[in-house]
Amino acid sequence: MEITLTTPALLFPALSLLLLAYTNRFMALANRVRTLKSQYQTTHSSHLMLQIQNLRQRLVIVRNMQAVGIASMFGCVLCMFLLFAGFVQAGQFIFGASLLALLVSLAMSLREIQISGDALNIELNDMENDEERRREAAGLSPLQNHDETE
Repeated sequence: MEITLTTPALLFPALSLLLLAYTNRFMALANRVRTLKSQYQTTHSSHLMLQIQNLRQRLVIVRNMQAVGIASMFGCVLCMFLLFAGFVQAGQFIFGASLLALLVSLAMSLREIQISGDALNIELNDMENDEERRREAAGLSPLQNHDETE
């Protein structure tokens, strides 16, 4: 397979957008952490502690996604330099490694999305528990679980 200087350059727009998306994800998580911290300080709710633990795990994954994504971009630049300098075989090897790094980064992103779904389930469970307590306090019948009715 022949790789030219334009081959690794094709990944630059995709990698740039991917890193921007990862940065936005990190900023959203950072804002959520600050919000949960202030809520926890006033309520000391156990469900908030579950959310905080979930966020800690997600922050680690997003940080690693960013690092591996940057390594992929670095590999593309190094590949271009090696190809420019005439080290075609080394350039091909580095390009393959940068593609693998991109795959790892995307796999981490998928895992982070799954954990994000878990965070939403924590919120939904807390809302359902609050509603059940409210209905019990009002002497109303408890809500049926949607899983039981299907």
